[in-house]
Parts: sequence; structure tokens; C-alpha cells
Amino acid sequence: MTKFPFTEADPVQFGGPLPDASDVVVIGGGIIGVTTALFLARKNISVTLLEKGRVAAEQSSRNWGWIRQQGRDPDELPVMIEARRLWLQLAEECGEDIGLKQAGITYLARTDREVAAFTEFVRLARTHGLDTRLLDTDEAASLIPSMSRRYKGGMTTPSDMRAEPWVAVPALARLAAREGVTIVENCAARMLDRSAGRISGVWTEKGRIATSSVLVAGGAWTSLFLRAHGVSIPQLSVRATVAATEAMPEIHAGAATDEHIAFRRRQDGGYTLAAGGASQLYVGPDAFRHATKYLPALRTNPLGTRYWPAAPSGYPDAWTTPRMWDADRESPFERMRILDPKPEAAALRAMTRGFRELFPQLGEVRLKTSWAGMIDAMPDVVPVVDRVAAIPGLAVAAGMSGHGFGIGPGFGRVLSDLIRGNATGHDLSRFRLSRFSDGSPIRLGPAL
Repeated sequence: MTKFPFTEADPVQFGGPLPDASDVVVIGGGIIGVTTALFLARKNISVTLLEKGRVAAEQSSRNWGWIRQQGRDPDELPVMIEARRLWLQLAEECGEDIGLKQAGITYLARTDREVAAFTEFVRLARTHGLDTRLLDTDEAASLIPSMSRRYKGGMTTPSDMRAEPWVAVPALARLAAREGVTIVENCAARMLDRSAGRISGVWTEKGRIATSSVLVAGGAWTSLFLRAHGVSIPQLSVRATVAATEAMPEIHAGAATDEHIAFRRRQDGGYTLAAGGASQLYVGPDAFRHATKYLPALRTNPLGTRYWPAAPSGYPDAWTTPRMWDADRESPFERMRILDPKPEAAALRAMTRGFRELFPQLGEVRLKTSWAGMIDAMPDVVPVVDRVAAIPGLAVAAGMSGHGFGIGPGFGRVLSDLIRGNATGHDLSRFRLSRFSDGSPIRLGPAL
């Protein structure tokens, strides 16, 4: 099999240099950080984006490539509708083929309980003018006629799209650089610098950059960075395994999933495969610290996550990972430039077997490459997108819970206004950081 396209050995594409000062510093070169920086630059704000490894090398390139409105939390959905429009706009503006295609996303139901959940979302979708519709058994079979299994029903949103993550996010970074964003790869942010309690700069491995405004959008590393500054965020990260097949005949142009197997047609003629809803949690200090906040999710889906006693050395919540460090010394972020978990062999076997059983006419399913990523999650399965009240000038966007790629440009635009103190156009109260400390009950987002 071919290797995953991002490694520490890859040449740096965005070399800076690090400026002395910037209006805003964005920490993290994933879809959220890149699009936030782009939209800030379009408002004539000087922006520097710091990436400890390579742009998009972690979860922003390791996801399924779904751009979905379907199944969203009610408060995410308006942002996602905007994000879909922005994807169309940005795909044209970047001038590169990112594999963007409107081919629909379909959920397939094995149980009456799933059909009931789909019915509830369709009611929500109608209030937003979406084209989401329910499918009965025959309609599901007609939509994807090659399936060997018959389902109780399904739900589909024809306007949902797909794109190639490891192509799309670097392409958007190149667009951002052309529009004035300074991107510095291989440059870890070590510590925030504060004067009179508020942000005055960022200490990096290449020196200090003066700024009054910082966005932390560091994916799985966000909690570790914030905790070193006295800010607690109940973020955990779970490992999810994904694979890409060799080119195969087209049995469906879009994406679909049931509770066991998820698949998406790829630009290269293969399919992206994943085991629907399956993940592994490495138990570490943060897992114990925030365990009670995750109990509602655990009760709802007790078999959805499997547990391992310890993360590999250097991972954000590994037992041996330092929780404090000095600005003038190497930080955990430099010690692991790219978080590159190994794919789980059992998951790869399960997904290839599941895909072959669902489409036996395809014959042998050959994998071209496989990978895993660490999905940063929140107890209620929706992100934190907010200012940090304890540190004026600091904002955070984290815990996208596997939803970040598709919604990324929407939250990027929202954050560009939030950072500047402008109206965001959306009610962000659902995404406030204080919901985990102000006594609010955990309200789970949809497990769709």
C-alpha cells in the first residue's frame, strides 16, 4: 500500500518567515485555522498562522471527506448551510480541483429507532429549506441499487457534497497565502505572552511574535496548550481508522453509511471506507479528569468506543506528556510534529469485509492506503467556538467531534468576525466554553 501523503519528511511548503508582529495569530493549520485566517485577511487584518508540523497533516486530511448538512445539531445546521455555500465559492477561487462534487449523502436505517431519529431530523431540515427526505425500504434500494442488503429505510440529502481532504485544505492554505496570510510550518507555538492579564504575544520555537489576538485551533492538541495557561476544556481525542480502495466500478456517486460501514466515492475512482461510528479512546489524565462529563454520551452509546489503557508516548493525553513547560525550551508540540496514529488492523478487516458483503459484485476489495486520525471530541458532541473570558484576546475553536471538515469554512467565517468583535450572524450560545462550568446540563448532539 502507498503511504499517507503527509509526513515529517515532506518539505516545508510555507516557510514564513515569522514576522515581528501580527494583528492576529492563529495556532493550528487545519481547516478551521486556515479558513479563519483567510477570512481575516480579506478584511485587511494581518494574520500569521503557526503550524507545528505541516498544514492539514492531522485530522483535517484524515476525515471521510463528507460535506454534510444532514444529521447536524440544530445549532450547527445554520453554520453548516453557510459552509456549504462557502465551499462552492472557495473551490472556484482557489483555482485547483479539490474533488468537490454534489453527490448527496445517505444514512441507511436497520432499526425503527434509527428511522424515528431520521424522521425528527427531516422535520428540522424542512424548517431550513433543505432537500433532506426520508426513504422507505424500496426507495433506499432504488437509490443505491447494487446493495445486497435491504434496509428498513433511510434519509438522504441530495445537496450534500464530498471533497478530497488532503487536497482541499492545502489548496485553501495556498489561497490564503496568496491573499496575504503568513503561514509558518514547522513552527510550534509554545506559550502565550501576557501583559496586564491580556494577550500581548506568542512565544514560538522561532521566537516571539507580538499580537493582541490569538485563536487556538489546534485540534487534538488544544486542551494541552490551554491547560498550560490555566484554561480547562473537557476535550478528549479518539482514534478512528480509515482506508482508500484501489479504483473500482462506481456503485454510488455520493456517500452513505449504516451503523457498521461508511463509504464515499473518491476523485481517483476508489472509495473511502470507514467503520461507521467506531473509535478507540486512549485513557490518560484528561480522560479521568473529565470522565463525569462524558457519562451521558457513554450511556447513550455504551459500545461506540473501545478503551486502551494508555496512549503512545508523545500523544496529547499520554501519561508521560508534560503538562507544563517553559517558553524557551522544547515543548510537546515540537516533539511530535504530526500526530500519526497507526490504523487498527481489525477495523481495516471489518470495513473491507463489510463493503465486500454489501456489494459482492465488486469482488475483492483492494486497499490503496490506510490511515488513522485522532478526532477531538466534546462531551456533548458539538464544538467550543468562543472567546476565553479569563484571557482577553484569546479565542478557541476545538472539539469539532468529527464534524470539522465540512463545517470548517462556516466556522472560519464566524470566527473571523468573533475575533474582530463583530456580529457573527449566528447564535453561538450552544458553543460557549462556559457551558461545562456554569451548571448547564450536558445536552447531547445527534448521534447521526
